[in-house]
Amino acid sequence: MSSGSTTFEHPAGFVAFVGAGPGDEGLLTLRGADLLSKADAVVLDKEVYGPLLRHCREDVEILDAAEEDVVSLRAVAAAKEGRCVVRLCAGDPMFFSSITEEVAACAKAEVDFEIVPGVPPATAVLTYAGIPAAVSVPEFRVVDATMVEDWGAYATGAGTLVIYNGIAEAVAIGKALVAAGRPDSTPVAISSAGTTTEQYTVVTTLARMAPDLKHAGMTEPGLIVVGEAVSLRDRLSWFETKPLFGWRVLVPRTKEQSAGLVEQLRSYGAVPEEVPTISVEPPRTPQQMDRAIKGLVTGRYEWVAFTSANAVKAVREKFEEYGLDARAFAGLKVAAVGEATARALVEFGVKPDLVPTGEQSSEGLLEEWPPYDSMLDPINRVLLPRADIATEALVAGLTELGWECDDVTAYRTVRAAPPPAPIREAIKGGGFDAVLFTSSSTVRNLVGIAGKPHNVTVIAAIGPQTAKAAEEFGLRVDVMADKASASALAAALAEYGAKQRQAALAAGDVPRRPSQNRRGARRRAK
Repeated sequence: MSSGSTTFEHPAGFVAFVGAGPGDEGLLTLRGADLLSKADAVVLDKEVYGPLLRHCREDVEILDAAEEDVVSLRAVAAAKEGRCVVRLCAGDPMFFSSITEEVAACAKAEVDFEIVPGVPPATAVLTYAGIPAAVSVPEFRVVDATMVEDWGAYATGAGTLVIYNGIAEAVAIGKALVAAGRPDSTPVAISSAGTTTEQYTVVTTLARMAPDLKHAGMTEPGLIVVGEAVSLRDRLSWFETKPLFGWRVLVPRTKEQSAGLVEQLRSYGAVPEEVPTISVEPPRTPQQMDRAIKGLVTGRYEWVAFTSANAVKAVREKFEEYGLDARAFAGLKVAAVGEATARALVEFGVKPDLVPTGEQSSEGLLEEWPPYDSMLDPINRVLLPRADIATEALVAGLTELGWECDDVTAYRTVRAAPPPAPIREAIKGGGFDAVLFTSSSTVRNLVGIAGKPHNVTVIAAIGPQTAKAAEEFGLRVDVMADKASASALAAALAEYGAKQRQAALAAGDVPRRPSQNRRGARRRAK
């Protein structure tokens, strides 16, 4: 058995029973994440806890928790071979524990084991629903409905009562509590899929549970919360009131491009899904880039202008190929078309001299680009490492300002392969609540590989040109950023979502996601 050492180090193979928390993968404990990173095998319900596998090594063995005796046989055998096995458990492993037999199997086989506490739904789901576990009254009771035969014992007391595994019998439980003496005006909250972006909470009273839950579609896992603390939800709710809560947002960009955007959308409560619409590949003939890098090092250029993070990446890779680093930019002036490109340069070790303060586009760059002055500029040449499909507007504008441009193909953009069928069906069928278009090409390529978004889907465009491209395909543009950056576009969508929510509440309606307005979408009662 576990030695109880405060260092929690195991000399050989062992099994760790790790509480996975209530649903939000961010609530996994540090100890749980550490053990997953060291695991040789993981036992879990993949459909529920699959996202937690990101903490594991690529070669980890995955065992299905639904298989009979998986822990007592295969996991124990793996531990005896000297391997680290992590068994992910719902919530906290010792809270209404269902793993007692599995732990006993480890003890019987003399396999070292550890039990790692997790965040229990009893407190986490209440917190995410904006309900304090105990307020004014120092009493907080948690019961498992499957183990209760007489609800009379739980009808007394003014504290908060939290009921596990009672969703299917919620109305009957409410009637039993009233029959045993609990006032029928007692506030009740029923919350399903707690701490996830599918969380849904119905607030009612013991007297009104039957009509209010009739069309609510509540399912396990869920909690029933009974007590005066529920009345504080209106003031303390913070999770389900996020501006894009539960919105499924399509981000037609590559993972490298969309990392920051995805995190920002998640902070608004959205569920972002990335669908690459282009694939970035090296130029067919590398000689042009080779000459450009040589010219950059030998002093051929006064300026280098980067119009995308992909261009920065292409130059950086060439530098690495030649054994160069950011010091090769010494003496050069560097321009970046916008914030994302500037960040890519800073990560490379280069601080740009010029980033447009207004529109972040080629036009915005030209507005602030200084004209060539032979008294100030010893060289009048600019290097433009760009995509093979770049427009001529920037070159024409710089030429008018007196500069000579070397417009070099640094990378090629080709249309990506179509996304999987379920994604295509969701795009065309209204399964997405919003789509963020960050360029005209993302509009053309998404429609080309997956079809037009459904008319209930909110269309967000980064600027006028992107909006025009969307309208050319018959799309209604609902949101446009106040400046041409992905961050501003996400913020604009969040503001739109917040206004939609406020309008619904003002009308006395339950806020609905755009996808819930399509024909055939499941409706939830107030």
